[in-house]
Amino acid sequence: MIINDDIEREGLYKASQIVAVTLKKMIEFAKIGMTTKELDDYGKLILESYGAQSAPFSTYEFPGWTCISINHEMAHGIPSHNKVLKEGDLINIDVSASLNGFYSDNGASFVLGRDINNQQKLVDTSIYALHEAISHIKEGVKISEVGRIIEKIAKSSGYKVIENLGGHGIGRKLHEEPDCILNYYDKYEQRRFKKNMVVAIETFLATNSTLVNTEPDGWTLIGNKGGFCVQHEHTIIVTSDKPIILTERSNIE
Repeated sequence: MIINDDIEREGLYKASQIVAVTLKKMIEFAKIGMTTKELDDYGKLILESYGAQSAPFSTYEFPGWTCISINHEMAHGIPSHNKVLKEGDLINIDVSASLNGFYSDNGASFVLGRDINNQQKLVDTSIYALHEAISHIKEGVKISEVGRIIEKIAKSSGYKVIENLGGHGIGRKLHEEPDCILNYYDKYEQRRFKKNMVVAIETFLATNSTLVNTEPDGWTLIGNKGGFCVQHEHTIIVTSDKPIILTERSNIE
C-alpha cells in the first residue's frame, strides 16, 4: 500500500510493533525439547494479548498461528506436536498479523543451542544481506536492486538464493503489490520503489537449493536440492531517504 495519512502510518506502526515483539519473544521462548506446536501456541497468546489476528490463519486458513520451519524447510512450516526442537536446529519463525485492518510481517532464522551443524554463517549472511538491501531502498530505486544486493552477498559467501520466492507489498492485506521482490537480479524488472510504499523485504538463502517445492501437506516449502535454508524479513516504509523499518523491535542482528 501507499500511506496516505498519519492515521494509516500509525495503524501500520502499531501492527508492526506487535508482530516484532511476538517474533522476539518466540525466539527467546524456544527451547530444546519443545514442540513447534508449543512454540506456535505461545505466539498465539502474545498476538491475542494485543488484540491482533494471525494473518496466515485469517487470510489463507493456514493450520497454525505462525509459520515455523526447521533446517531444510524454507518456509510455511506447519506447527506440529510431532516436531521436537533439537540442539543445533536451524529454526525459522515467520510472524504476520493484522490489527484494526493493518498488516505487518516479520521473520527470522536462528540456530538453537550449540551450532553443531555449522550454520551460523548462513544465518549471519542472510541478516547482513537483508540490512544491506534495505539500506539501499528509497524512492525511485529499482526493485531489482534488492535482488542484486542479496544475490551478490549470498554468492560471495558460498550460498545460493531461492529464485521462486520473494518479498512483497503489504499494508491493508498480507500480500499486495509490488509482488515478487526477488532475491536475484532480474534485468527485465523495471518497477521502482515509490515514496510511502509499504513493503516486506525478505531474504531466502540456502546451502544447496535454488528453488522450492511444496510438500504433500500443501504448505511446507522444501529446497529442490536439499540442504539448509534461512529467511529474514522486515516490513518497511519507503521514503525519499532512509527507509523506516517498522519491525525493528524484533532485533534481527
